[in-house]
Amino acid sequence: QVQLVESGGGLVQAGDSLRLSCAASLRTFRTNAVGWFRRAPGKEREFVAAVRRSDGNTYYPNSVSVKGRFVISTDNAKNMVYLQMNSLQPEETAIYYCAEGMGIPYTAAPGYEYWGQGTQVTVSS
Repeated sequence: QVQLVESGGGLVQAGDSLRLSCAASLRTFRTNAVGWFRRAPGKEREFVAAVRRSDGNTYYPNSVSVKGRFVISTDNAKNMVYLQMNSLQPEETAIYYCAEGMGIPYTAAPGYEYWGQGTQVTVSS
């Protein structure tokens, strides 16, 4: 059974940085993609970043929302995936979820089969 555990959330001020961690499962063809998504209050779930664990290739939204500020990385030896978030803004307050799957597609929820419980990130102004 695949279990994902996120950690690292918390309360920060606008402009601060935070690093989220995801304890992932053993990498198989079904769990080669690990993605981060977020859901803000009253909004739909949003893709944030993804990584293909086999070669470290990364994916980010085409919009400018997180590009250049968020960085996803993986440590396959530890089965860990990280999301470094810089210059956080209050509108990025959300529950951040880690997910695993085949990544078809990498940038949307249908590409992921397994989901963690999420970690709360709150950014104060």
